[in-house]
Amino acid sequence: MNALPERSGSEPDGDLPRTAEQRFEHIYSTLRSRICLLDYKPGTRLSEVALAHEFDVSRTPVRRVLGRLELEGLLEIRHGVGTLVTDIDFAYLTEVYQVRMELVCHLGIMTPVQPTPELIAAIRKTLERARSIHKADKPKRLFAQVNIEFFEQLMHLVGNRALREVATELFYRSSRMWPFLMRDESVAMEADMFANEIRETLQLLETGQMVAVGNLRRRHIAMALQRLKLMSSENGLVA
Repeated sequence: MNALPERSGSEPDGDLPRTAEQRFEHIYSTLRSRICLLDYKPGTRLSEVALAHEFDVSRTPVRRVLGRLELEGLLEIRHGVGTLVTDIDFAYLTEVYQVRMELVCHLGIMTPVQPTPELIAAIRKTLERARSIHKADKPKRLFAQVNIEFFEQLMHLVGNRALREVATELFYRSSRMWPFLMRDESVAMEADMFANEIRETLQLLETGQMVAVGNLRRRHIAMALQRLKLMSSENGLVA
């Protein structure tokens, strides 16, 4: 089916893109967000024509965006069928999580960037959003949004471009697992643990302990993977 949900606060803000590259990045970020927040659920078919009409562009930049998202594992372009949002392959994404665990240790080692006061302030706001997840109308969706927001903030600490690019691609490949697997009754507990993770990270950042931030992230990713495995078992999936 074609899916063109209404625009939401999860999608990129700011002025309308002007240059061709800005338009490309705007469409790319918007579609990636929709996939990772499950606005486009696994198996959804995307239409180049409909997307070109929505973003008021030709089909060429849309085709470029879809090709990039295919390379990143979020879409599959099948000849004679169309462009489909990929299924969530839990066994493969478990391996992705394992790689992320090893990469994040380098956060404070490979060209780390010291946090600015502005970044610290932004993370504090994210912490408050995490604490409000259980009160949201759509708590699983807000959890997924805050998860993406916090990750993007941490990427400002990574000065090594290659590390940042790989870490970002792997994160977005696996970020759908949370809203896909979490049961409604477990969101509040997961949100509390996530808020504690952000709080602990803030404490380390404020004292300049960049290596410790990477080690903390590794520990939390490892624990998150164990919880995701449990969720997959409860949902009848095989890890």
